[in-house]
Amino acid sequence: MTTKATPVHLNMAAAIAGAFRKLTLKNQLRNPVMFVVYVGAIVTTLLYGYERATHQLLGSEPAWFTLWVALWLWFTVLFANFAESVAEGRGKAQAESLRALRKEVNAKKLRSPSKHDNFEIVSASSLRKDDIVFVSIGEFIPGDGQVIDGIASVDESAITGESAPVIRESGGDSDAVTGGTRVLSDWLVIRITANAGETFIDRMVALVEGAKRQKTPNEIALSILLAALTLIFLLAVATLLPFSIFSTEQAHAGTPVSITVLIALLVCLAPTTIGGLLSAIGIAGMNRLLAANVIASSGRAVEAAGDVNALLLDKTGTITHGNRQAEEFYPAGGVTIGQLAEAALLSSLADQTPEGKSIVALARRKYGIPENSANPECSEFIAFSAETRCSGVKTNSRQILKGAPDAIEKNIQMLGGKFPDDVRRKVEDVARGGGTPLVVADGVQVLGVVYLKDIVKAGIKERLADLRRMGIKSIMITGDNPLTAAAIAAEAGVDDYLAQATPEAKLKLIRKMQTGGELVAMVGDGTNDAPALAQSDVAVVMNSGTQAAKEAGNMIDLDSDPTKLIEIVEIGKQLLMTRGSLTTFSIANDLAKYFAIIPAAFASTYPELGALNVMRLTSPISGMLAAVIFNAIIIVVLIPLALKGVKYRPVGAAALLRRNLLIYGLGGVVVPFAGIKVIDMLLTLVGAV
Repeated sequence: MTTKATPVHLNMAAAIAGAFRKLTLKNQLRNPVMFVVYVGAIVTTLLYGYERATHQLLGSEPAWFTLWVALWLWFTVLFANFAESVAEGRGKAQAESLRALRKEVNAKKLRSPSKHDNFEIVSASSLRKDDIVFVSIGEFIPGDGQVIDGIASVDESAITGESAPVIRESGGDSDAVTGGTRVLSDWLVIRITANAGETFIDRMVALVEGAKRQKTPNEIALSILLAALTLIFLLAVATLLPFSIFSTEQAHAGTPVSITVLIALLVCLAPTTIGGLLSAIGIAGMNRLLAANVIASSGRAVEAAGDVNALLLDKTGTITHGNRQAEEFYPAGGVTIGQLAEAALLSSLADQTPEGKSIVALARRKYGIPENSANPECSEFIAFSAETRCSGVKTNSRQILKGAPDAIEKNIQMLGGKFPDDVRRKVEDVARGGGTPLVVADGVQVLGVVYLKDIVKAGIKERLADLRRMGIKSIMITGDNPLTAAAIAAEAGVDDYLAQATPEAKLKLIRKMQTGGELVAMVGDGTNDAPALAQSDVAVVMNSGTQAAKEAGNMIDLDSDPTKLIEIVEIGKQLLMTRGSLTTFSIANDLAKYFAIIPAAFASTYPELGALNVMRLTSPISGMLAAVIFNAIIIVVLIPLALKGVKYRPVGAAALLRRNLLIYGLGGVVVPFAGIKVIDMLLTLVGAV
């Protein structure tokens, strides 16, 4: 059971202070829509100052009207800044909590990796890559590293939020450790893999700083669209002043529209709602991912997750538990199970992989093979290699090998022997059942098959079914033979699989899918996954993965849960849906305000427009002021929705468009009419107009 870290509480005072700090020209230029409001606030402030200083009105409206418009335009800018500050504040608060994990501790730097008592005490900050340190019970791990000796229970709750300790040991998939975590039992010898300032926590701190994130392509495109709409409205409004002057001169009646009214009109018609919330939506998307214990390197990765339609999953450590366990021995004809168990044990004594250790443990536990069954002094151990795909042992009179069936068969044939048909059938049976078969041979005699069991992780099949309903195809990639791959694929419920996959084959598959227009996500944890992860549009790396994999990915899952991808996809889709929904609302909102305030804005020039005052606003001045106030307040009202996001529903694009038009389109039309009317009534009630 995962327990999340203590929630970060929002500092409202800091968010308000941040809103004021953002009132700089450089910051406002980043958002063209709000920059127009910013300039409008400055101009109306100067107009009010001129009217007060000269006691000369620049329009038919009183001076207090100009002051009120100026104040509410400043509030509009501040509210947009506040929305961004609130979103940034969450990421910065999380970053501060992560910085607290960077404990300044002393480290036992070993002079010799094999002599654990020969060390010098140094500061953890002085450690460099490839230094060797010794960490014992109760001590903090001084830096990111790889376990090269020992086994220990490690508390990683400060990093992952997982309350249960994890086992870290050398020679397997669980040899990566993170600085700032604590050893709870035994000891570890660790090779440091990152210099000071380049640790995992340092990278996490940089990643969660939402303010440093870059805009995504879709966000940039939307920003350009909003800027274009604002420019169109700006040009349209700019032509209204000379037209108004010309009309009043020709008719010898009415008064021209004032600059203050035109600025208020421009601000109300421009897409200020989405313009003010756009940045907050993007930052909040990254923060929602962080709440799921996933660190994203950029908003681009979060957004891409919402569009992926193909998912590649590495089998070992992702779909299945990383350590395959020896389950049973199947002897060949004429061979006793004891003979096979003894030979399998001998061939695995020097094999420090989890699989090798499990073979030794099975032989001793189930068949009572004694520990002194081999004489190490008379033995030469044969290490596993990718070329031979075998390992084993040589004694004075024997050469025992265990390895992949095809590799052992090839070796037997080279020695002039024959591969038994009953062993070949058993190999196929084990592979067909989802296991991994290893064949053991003594010289030219094949002794039998070792059944290694791959255990599919709980819940993976249901989660992949959920992804399928979302229109995402799942593909398992594995180095296993096709029979084993097919069995695991069927048990896990993936849509397709790639067997005997080399790093080059994975890369080729991803590139082929991307050429076909698919957005590809991949979950992996090994060094051999790094090239494919780097090529993927969304690359999720397990926190337990290797350093090379983490550097190649653009997301790190702190819980090392491959099924987490469905949450990542949902958060990505939620970000896109939130942006689309609020954009729909903003455009509909502007349309409604247009019909509500145009009659009020030009009532002084064209008194006949009073007939269009269907909302029965108290006066043109109160109507304009109510529209400006509503324009500012609606940003504040929508901040919680921008931060929380629109609730995700796995529906198609057409259904989503209908829903947006019905809820946010219709709402964007109705809400302004009601809001402006209520504010107009309140202004009248308190005697403000």
